[in-house]
Amino acid sequence: MKILVIDDDPAMTELLSTLLRTIPAHVIAVNSGQEGVDQTASEKPDIVILDLMMPDMDGWQVCKHIREFSNVPILILSALDHPGMVATALDAGADDYLIKPVSSSMLIARIHTLLRRTKPIPSNIPAASTP
Repeated sequence: MKILVIDDDPAMTELLSTLLRTIPAHVIAVNSGQEGVDQTASEKPDIVILDLMMPDMDGWQVCKHIREFSNVPILILSALDHPGMVATALDAGADDYLIKPVSSSMLIARIHTLLRRTKPIPSNIPAASTP
């Protein structure tokens, strides 16, 4: 599993990288919105974990740019705890929203949930018959 973490705080990207490597995952961490968009295009991660409050290009802009070329699951991880912010992020193309601080078990569970939804269904499974 390849996870891209986009957060302007190097301490946060390092913490998330350390945590996510235990599940195990290949983690790519970047500290700017534009770099996150570029890495999404070039690395094709399985999931993106994105902060909202970043200078230059904020998380809403990053999300909109990624949606122009990719359907990768985007999980917002933000300290912003306001229903309007959550709605705006989801409207921008995010798939889920967690509020910092979040427990590691909750973060990992949400990652697995998003990945289950996007995993292709094996073609060798017969289609359900309808009566």
